[in-house]
Amino acid sequence: MIEKVKGQLYLIPVPINQNDKTSILLSKDKNIVKHLNYFVVENEKTARFYLHALNLNQPIQSLEFKVINASTSNEDMSNYLNPIQQGFNIGLLSESGCPAIADPGAKLVALAHKKNIKVIPMIGPSSILLALMASGLNGQQFKFHGYLPSEKSERIKKITLIENESKKNSETQIFIETPYRNQHVFNDLIETLKEQTQLCIGLDITSENESILTKNIRDWKKEIAIDLKNKPCVFLLQG
Repeated sequence: MIEKVKGQLYLIPVPINQNDKTSILLSKDKNIVKHLNYFVVENEKTARFYLHALNLNQPIQSLEFKVINASTSNEDMSNYLNPIQQGFNIGLLSESGCPAIADPGAKLVALAHKKNIKVIPMIGPSSILLALMASGLNGQQFKFHGYLPSEKSERIKKITLIENESKKNSETQIFIETPYRNQHVFNDLIETLKEQTQLCIGLDITSENESILTKNIRDWKKEIAIDLKNKPCVFLLQG
């Protein structure tokens, strides 16, 4: 017989724009978050900033935060979930957008399932899905690749591979990049992709400077002085 676990793990979305204090939670979800005392977060500073704006039922300093990143051990993550065994609920927050999507929180969710902990996702924004929605590319069949290789020659090989895969399967290919490498990735895409391939760039999604544009490579080459450096960006292509 599987032992019943007392608490639950809530996946709490935050605004994509980290300077936005506006709550994006449904009222019923906001009420749940207000009563949580334990949080696992990607960045404690941004998590405190966002939670403070929710006008919680208890002071921020009384909350317990555990930080999760790519190097967090399974043992530490298991300890992070201990309050659930004691009957407390835990909230998981990414630094931006939805937790566990292109985010180290996915490891905690996987461990929660192994421990028979109920995982409850809350509704919120994902820059990946918002970009796909607005791209005009195939939303019936798509693949997310995470990050492309950082080394140029390997990145170009990957770009060629996913373009061929897209054309073969009529599939949208989606990936993201560290902001300081965005410009290098864009330049490689322009130089490598076929002229008829469609490329969408989702820039600063949900901010007042948001831009989501889809053009074929032939038309992208006509654009002058495109500056993507140090701006949050989502790339989508369809061959």
